[in-house]
Amino acid sequence: MAFVDDRARPELSHRIILEEREQLVISGVEEVESFDESTIYLTTAQGALEIQGDELHIEKLSLDGGDLKVEGRVNALIYGEENRSRGGLLSRLLGG
Repeated sequence: MAFVDDRARPELSHRIILEEREQLVISGVEEVESFDESTIYLTTAQGALEIQGDELHIEKLSLDGGDLKVEGRVNALIYGEENRSRGGLLSRLLGG
């Protein structure tokens, strides 16, 4: 039998602190969907967020606290839909 956590998760506060375009700290992170040195896709308490840059590295990730620290050159922070339906991996790959 699978364990299901029925407890309501408290709403995470969402903040972004960017220092000198080199150090980025984000709170309210719910999930990191994918990342490489030029793009990080994540879900926050305020919706989907895409981070674009050069030589991006995740220095710290705490999903329990919702905190993320990124180092590298940040070129753009782009928000997507606030409440998008996620679906499974296959539906996301097929654009569903």
